[in-house]
Amino acid sequence: MKKQKVSDAVIHRLPRYYRHLSDLYNKGVVRISSNSLGSKMDITASQIRQDLSCFGEFGQQGYGYNVAELRSEIGHILGIDKGHRLIIIGAGHLGHALLQNFDFGHSGFQVDTAFDISPDLIGTEIHGVTIRSMDELEDYVAAYHPDVAVLTVPQHEAQPLADRLIDMGIRGFWNFTNVELSTNVEGVFFEDIHFVDTLLTLSYRISRS
Repeated sequence: MKKQKVSDAVIHRLPRYYRHLSDLYNKGVVRISSNSLGSKMDITASQIRQDLSCFGEFGQQGYGYNVAELRSEIGHILGIDKGHRLIIIGAGHLGHALLQNFDFGHSGFQVDTAFDISPDLIGTEIHGVTIRSMDELEDYVAAYHPDVAVLTVPQHEAQPLADRLIDMGIRGFWNFTNVELSTNVEGVFFEDIHFVDTLLTLSYRISRS
């Protein structure tokens, strides 16, 4: 694999490649050209070739891409085969919905456990995942070393909680609190999810159609 700086734009397209290739793989498609894949994804064939060139040489001229092989390679680049461990902080409505409906395993994540402050939730299970007290957080992280924390807590708790988790060694955050998290610690990454952004994008498009 080439050692080079990969842009955020390319990184954010990789999951789209993986998703479309998975759909093709599940339909039994053996090979596909960059033109055909680009048409399905609404991007140019040259953009696909440029993106993939950041990670090595893929495909053959006149043949295209082997779907299974390219899917596997992109999955490896994304770390799907790393078996990342994940905890969820906040098992209320959104946390419950994620545990009940989101297939973390399909994306290469193992959900270890979830934490909450509600006595009504502590000790219960959601889709086979045990809900623990926040009082157990430090001991659990020290013992099991999860890689990622999913945050579904109130906004005012988000940054202090992230700082606390970073001090424990958590490196990745999937943040649903609707605030922008930050840190000066190297090697820590945030994916801040803002539902309203996508809704306003939709509003813009329908308002001008």
